[in-house]
Amino acid sequence: MSAMFVMIIASLAIALAFLGAFIWSVRKGHYDDDYTPSVRILFDDPNSDASVKNNTKDIH
Repeated sequence: MSAMFVMIIASLAIALAFLGAFIWSVRKGHYDDDYTPSVRILFDDPNSDASVKNNTKDIH
């Protein structure tokens, strides 16, 4: 029975350590995306054709 309590406490301690490491890494900016903003201009806009069609309807 005491072994079960030790294992529960150990697993909770490990889980809290991983949670703390995750929160620390998020606060320090390790998950910030530095690459995508530099290449975002290269991505196609899927709604560009629809906006052109709407603009031509407004002109006529």
